Amino acid sequence: MQRRRFLTQVAAATGAGLATVGVPAIAQNAPAVRWRMSTGWPKSLDAIYGSAAELCKRVGQLTDGKFEIRAFPGGEIVPYAQNMEAVSNGTVECNHVLATAHIGTNTAVAFDTGLSFGMNARQHNSWIQYGGGLEQLRAMYKQYNIVNFVSGNVGVQMGGWFRKEIKSLADLHGLKMRIGGIGGMVLTKLGAIPQQIPPGDIYPSLEKGTIDAAEWIGPYDDEKLGLNKVAPYYYSPGWWEGSASITTMVNDKAWEALPPMYKAAFECACNEQALRMLANYDAHNPAALRKLVAGGAKLAYFPKDVMQAAYKESQVLWGELSSKNPDFAKIYPGWKKYQEEEASWFRVAESALDNFTFNALAKR
Repeated sequence: MQRRRFLTQVAAATGAGLATVGVPAIAQNAPAVRWRMSTGWPKSLDAIYGSAAELCKRVGQLTDGKFEIRAFPGGEIVPYAQNMEAVSNGTVECNHVLATAHIGTNTAVAFDTGLSFGMNARQHNSWIQYGGGLEQLRAMYKQYNIVNFVSGNVGVQMGGWFRKEIKSLADLHGLKMRIGGIGGMVLTKLGAIPQQIPPGDIYPSLEKGTIDAAEWIGPYDDEKLGLNKVAPYYYSPGWWEGSASITTMVNDKAWEALPPMYKAAFECACNEQALRMLANYDAHNPAALRKLVAGGAKLAYFPKDVMQAAYKESQVLWGELSSKNPDFAKIYPGWKKYQEEEASWFRVAESALDNFTFNALAKR
């Protein structure tokens, strides 16, 4: 009995000793790192800004509080359109953005978010992880001193809010619409006039009639911005991106200065939010859409001639951008081939089952 008690005491003491030696040693070797993250979102958009805040919190949890990142609402540190530049020149260590907002710097960043009539969220993530997408994008971003990470996805977006009904392609001629990125370039070809407006300025611009239409993301966010109050027609789908992937750009010098453990924690947190953000939107969009329609929103689909013209002009645009931008030309062929491969599989199983099930549920 005494021997058993003695062995138990030794084991306990040894375990305590290991804990005493091990934990402080790790803590002592882990430097305190403080980063700032600029974002493109107001705090009121709790799904997308909240995801950035969760990412930062998770990094802290995984590093025992040693690696601290603070997220700032859009415009608080740098203007919306300067998020990429701020990371590139080291004004901030990282950001949380839709990369396509920065096509003025390089049109190839659109591949990071998604192209019009492009891959859905699952397909895009597959291209990034297993189709060479991440490697190609990092090679492109390197010239801007940036290392990129996928840190979210909002899924397929809605087609936006319009003050007047869109009955045909002709109704887009001269229409002033808040839309950024590649979608704006395609709409220009359709006769519309795209406007780059930060999220917080969309509502007043639409209310005053400065613009005729605006797109943001989808029901959950659109309701928070109050867009249904100033434009009654709500169109689907947001064809300008098959899904919209969120990017966190990191200054390369700041990244290389991190200990390996901190790098792993950061990548883990980004991957986690790539899953959680999409799940969050999928959880909240159905109820938000019902609420919007119940409140008077006139839900409709873009006319067939709009969709056909938008698709046609998108394909023309890829050729034009490839001829002007070597980065775009380098990425596009592999991206297109991967999309075609994914489509060949999704048509066989995913699309067939989804279409049948959705139609069956709609008839109940």
